[in-house]
Amino acid sequence: MAEHGAHLTTASSDERPSIFEVLAQDSLMGAVKPALQHAVKILAESNPSRYGVLWRRFDEIYALLDLLLQHHFLSRSSASFSENFYGLKRVVAYDPTRPAHLGLRRKQHLRSLLLLALLPYLRAKLEKVLARQRDEDDFSIRLPQSLAQKMYRAFLVAYPFVSMAWEGWVFCQQLLYVFGHTRTHSPLLWLAGVRLAHLTAHDIRSLDLKPSSPMGTSPRIGEKLQQVLSSVVGGVAMSLSTSLSLGVFFLQFLEWWYSSENQNTVKSLTTLPTPPPPVHLDDQAPAAVHSKLCPLCRKVRANDTALSTSGFVFCYRCIYTYVKANQRCPLTGYPSGVQHLIKIYSPEG
Repeated sequence: MAEHGAHLTTASSDERPSIFEVLAQDSLMGAVKPALQHAVKILAESNPSRYGVLWRRFDEIYALLDLLLQHHFLSRSSASFSENFYGLKRVVAYDPTRPAHLGLRRKQHLRSLLLLALLPYLRAKLEKVLARQRDEDDFSIRLPQSLAQKMYRAFLVAYPFVSMAWEGWVFCQQLLYVFGHTRTHSPLLWLAGVRLAHLTAHDIRSLDLKPSSPMGTSPRIGEKLQQVLSSVVGGVAMSLSTSLSLGVFFLQFLEWWYSSENQNTVKSLTTLPTPPPPVHLDDQAPAAVHSKLCPLCRKVRANDTALSTSGFVFCYRCIYTYVKANQRCPLTGYPSGVQHLIKIYSPEG
């Protein structure tokens, strides 16, 4: 059995990475985003006025930083950040001897950048829209729909099946890679027109050398601006890569800390504070009457519904309409959604 499985952990003659190396580099960037997201969430909840924008625009900020980081490494080492971290590079089938420090060719560079940074961002936004649509379906009142709305809902219904087909393709591609029937372990590499290989000793020496500008030539203004912009982008990307390299284990610890096994700890740290009790009148008789009134319409509540973020009880129609339009509690101002509505059923009913 050991002889039959030896090819899984050793590189072949063409320096093809093992399945464990390629899966490890795939999981590296997958562990970075959730850990950073939890860190930003804690900052936003500790000081919403200062760090709230980071949480609200986290996907866009992360996509921009990821775009700069991946562009820098693709230009400098012909690899993404995680691939370079594990000593891998991207090579083109028709030019396998191209040095890594020259970067990918323009076509493969743009494809790789699109599939590494922009595609995950679009997928994350689509999954958020799908989750929000499911929550609205659970709590909303069905109204007549137009043709565009029906097509939109049909797309949301079909998306899970498309996602399942994609995951099946990825699994089959990895299985074929294990048995040596394909040169790429991921459909994304196949779409980008590249494959992974180990960095050679010449590549490592070339990456360590600093590029020198030719002597005796005075660069033009446009070239100077391009060099300054490239150095700024490279500096930002290098600072990001250095911080990620140093903090990768800390980020993985954060991912474990906020995993499903530690949900009780997360809830105790991130739950909203208990709102102050409502102001009661001096006489008890009016207080009993006010306890049955909806704070929004000031009438006796119909179809009692509690808002879990604040604990106040409203009419279902009143609170559903308000929360859907304003995304917050009308009394405390806490961020709220329709998924926080809880129907209250009395024993008499």
